[in-house]
Amino acid sequence: MVLRSIDWKDGKILIIDQTCLPNQLVYKELNTLEAVAEAIVNMRVRGAPLIGITAALGMALVAYKAKNKSREEILRILKEAYNILLNTRPTAVNLRWALKRVLETAENSKEDVSKAVINLAVEMMNADIEINRKMAAVGQNIINNGDVILTHCNTGSLATVSVGTALGVIIEAFNRGKKIMVYATETRPLLQGARLTMFELIHEGVDSTLITDNAVAHAIKEKGITKVLVGADRILSDGTTFNKIGTLQLAILANHFKIPFYVVAPTSTIDMESSREDVIIEERDPNEIRKIGDTYISPKDAKVYNPAFDETPPELITGIITEKGIITPPYKYNIKKIM
Repeated sequence: MVLRSIDWKDGKILIIDQTCLPNQLVYKELNTLEAVAEAIVNMRVRGAPLIGITAALGMALVAYKAKNKSREEILRILKEAYNILLNTRPTAVNLRWALKRVLETAENSKEDVSKAVINLAVEMMNADIEINRKMAAVGQNIINNGDVILTHCNTGSLATVSVGTALGVIIEAFNRGKKIMVYATETRPLLQGARLTMFELIHEGVDSTLITDNAVAHAIKEKGITKVLVGADRILSDGTTFNKIGTLQLAILANHFKIPFYVVAPTSTIDMESSREDVIIEERDPNEIRKIGDTYISPKDAKVYNPAFDETPPELITGIITEKGIITPPYKYNIKKIM
């Protein structure tokens, strides 16, 4: 059974609490705006598409609770919620995209604002699944029998409402009978690859192996990696891709070993407005690196640099797989064309 990361149930948001995986599959109700913001900040939900949908449903939750108030009061409350949710995580563009869509719908609604917001958020949630299914169907065409695929971080159902981006493509190819082997990086410091990607691959029955982040070059050389597939948190109009820290080194290595490097993301992840200088790379709590669980693995006062994302230049990317097709270079022209 394909996992589903989030749902809307009678005025409440139901999520898989990803901080509990892989040891427990825990479903958690989010009943307040504060709980939604906390879930995004502390990565109970994560992955660019899922962050966007969670924020949209957070707006729906606020609208649901305010449904008996005046139009003006509902709009005021929604604008406050917009600002709170927008500041939870700065790098993934899907967050801004989703919040902007919901707020614009509320402001343009002539009658029942709450109903309009809830309907749109639920529609966006359901549309995410269909978009991912299309992306998986498009992307599986680049995977051949016998491919040995390297992937980074988590890009499956747990990064979206369901199905996934890069991992969704890989699993779709497997489900169509293609014989593949997958290597997944552990993805330090929060181990999304070890905890989440391996959980999903084993859940789906895909032949898969976990490696440390610093084993990537050796694995490409010794294990015959034929393709690298990753997700994205933001793609600029020239193809520059911001994704989980460690993506850049994979792209450089793929280029060195002359193997294809694909980015898989919905068009909602493409930012046609920002420049490289506009993008804020989120830096997270130093204790994510100093500690594993409750145990310090470094001196408590060790200086830490903990960026959550890095920037991969377009010249290292073979293609960008979207629900509308595969974008190839020149990206500046072809991204604009597909958008």
